Amino acid sequence: MASVASVTLTEEVPTTPTAGITVTGSHEPTPTASPPTKRTVVIVYGLGQEKILQVVAEVLGKAWTTVTALSKVVLGSDAVVVGILNRDFESTAPETGVDDFSKLLIVNTYCIDDGSFPDDRLSEGCHYEFIYSQTPFFRRDLTRFLSLILGQRRPHEDLAIKRRTNLISTTFPDVRAALSNLDILSVGSDAIELRVDLLEEPLSDGSRNSIPSLKYVGQQVMLLRQHTELPIIFTTRCVHENGKFPMEDPELFHRYLRRAIQWGIEYIDVELWLPEEIRKDLCDHRGNSIIMSAFHDFSGTWKWTSPEAQQVFKEGARYADIVKMIAMVNTIEENYELEYFRSTIKANYSYPLLSAVNMGPQGQLSRALNTVFSPITHPLLPIIAAPGQLTAAEINRALHIMGQLPKRDMYAIGSFRSTSQSMFMEKCFNELGLPHNFSCIDRGPRGSIESVIMQPNFGGAYVNPPLSSSAPYIPTKSDAARAIGLIDTITVNGSDGQHKFIGENATWKGIRATLTRDYIPSAYRGRAVIVLSSSESDAAAAIFALRSLDVGTIYTVGFKASGPLAAGLEPFTSIQSVKLVEQPFVIVSALPPEKSLLVQPLLRHYRSNGHASPPSTRGKVFLDLTSGQRKGDPLGVATSAGWTAYGIDDVNVWTTVETMRLLVGQNVPFDFVRMASGHGLY
Repeated sequence: MASVASVTLTEEVPTTPTAGITVTGSHEPTPTASPPTKRTVVIVYGLGQEKILQVVAEVLGKAWTTVTALSKVVLGSDAVVVGILNRDFESTAPETGVDDFSKLLIVNTYCIDDGSFPDDRLSEGCHYEFIYSQTPFFRRDLTRFLSLILGQRRPHEDLAIKRRTNLISTTFPDVRAALSNLDILSVGSDAIELRVDLLEEPLSDGSRNSIPSLKYVGQQVMLLRQHTELPIIFTTRCVHENGKFPMEDPELFHRYLRRAIQWGIEYIDVELWLPEEIRKDLCDHRGNSIIMSAFHDFSGTWKWTSPEAQQVFKEGARYADIVKMIAMVNTIEENYELEYFRSTIKANYSYPLLSAVNMGPQGQLSRALNTVFSPITHPLLPIIAAPGQLTAAEINRALHIMGQLPKRDMYAIGSFRSTSQSMFMEKCFNELGLPHNFSCIDRGPRGSIESVIMQPNFGGAYVNPPLSSSAPYIPTKSDAARAIGLIDTITVNGSDGQHKFIGENATWKGIRATLTRDYIPSAYRGRAVIVLSSSESDAAAAIFALRSLDVGTIYTVGFKASGPLAAGLEPFTSIQSVKLVEQPFVIVSALPPEKSLLVQPLLRHYRSNGHASPPSTRGKVFLDLTSGQRKGDPLGVATSAGWTAYGIDDVNVWTTVETMRLLVGQNVPFDFVRMASGHGLY
């Protein structure tokens, strides 16, 4: 039994051209995306699972209440989350016509701890479905799910502009076998493919179900989502294309892929052989999921130079954001034919993206040259997903041999007590097979950094403490580094033949990723913030990150801002002004360790039960950016006072993830950074 909750939010439409496009000759597709619309989000939850209502409300930053009929849900109201019992939902849903449903976004949340699974009729009556367990319950999974379906998290936008992306396929019959090593398996991957057709569901008689049930697949999705922050690719591969799903029943694929969209999976793999009406329906109902059109040919006779190759791309482009084309080859020359085909597509189409590789030993060169979701494997996987697959390390070594990945000298520059960070970076480079040298050096006297970066083999550095963005030897800065006034990462762009240094700031991205781990971005919109710091520079990255979330007034304590971030800041002048300010949603402490005790009275003053605030706003966010041995226990005080508390370790791990992306363009998952760098955050 279940109940319903509603909250009105603006559902943001992706800005990237999406499927449902018209391919006209050799020109780029014309996007047909609809304008943004406001829809009331309805959350369905199970009887006895009322707590999920409060958690959803907190994640969305809203208050909550209950009603007894769906007709009592107020369309266009963004004030509250409303709950309703399942029997009331099912009995009153018919009162709402189809036209009215267009103003709703219905999400079924279902706890599967008792071994049950949502009834198909209930699932199909909702737009989306979130499957979860209470033991353990990961709020971040709910946050990621809600952020995606509301269009506030769009991982594909970042991946689409990367120079190259990889995916790793889980070829386990049960993903539980991969979970203990998933942080290592996914180093160098930008997404994880769930091969649904390779799953083997155990039955009560000891046998295995040849086609895993939706219940089993849903459990696998939940488990995988609990153990990785990477986007998931949902794949149902048919027997004709090296998979196990039978081709006699296209509706089987349709049903599973539609449910994957309902589960908020980021990428949906749709095989090109499926009937057009199925591919079109998946495209029309994809929400914020990305459709990948998949074509495989194992005959060994298929040619990239044939007219069929162009036609396959055009047909795939009709209902997809990425067109994946893979063929078995027998000669090395066919890799060059593929590269000519790839260059032709790039010249004539800016969208959708093309991911194309050759299978078999003779096709391995193409796997290194492909830049869009190259399928990779790992020694810890039981089998490879396709003939000729390489690991991320093997691809990087091949790129190095071909001169596409020259050896560079990378640095950690600063005052360091030990070489732990250097050793961690070396771990990452070894796992990824990168050829670079990494050294940890002291900051040294003025001008010493300039002498380091001017070396011909300099490939990048992270700097702690950061440099001023006014450093003359780094003329190009990112917008964030310029606004914050600090450079913590130096990258090199040599694409035009020039040794061009770019000053970046990764810290603000680490702060933003931390803040959005348990709240969707819009939960911060218009909310009050208090920032404590002894200087503007110590607080600048946090202020920039908060403004990226469109917060309301930012009140400052202990410093006066004068730089580009000063506009809109309101300083506290006395303890009386603190008492008069509205209930803050966020408190940030960037105080030095010896002053960290000063934040504790504020945390107690604004404890969740200290003001008459809606129930959903309790457990607000406290972010402690203080490094070193603190006076007092701000994190402990915050937690006991009902705040969602994050420390500097959380921010440092996310910042390291962002730094690696900036320096070497490779993804190192949060869990691997946390494990390899020795942080016990949880």
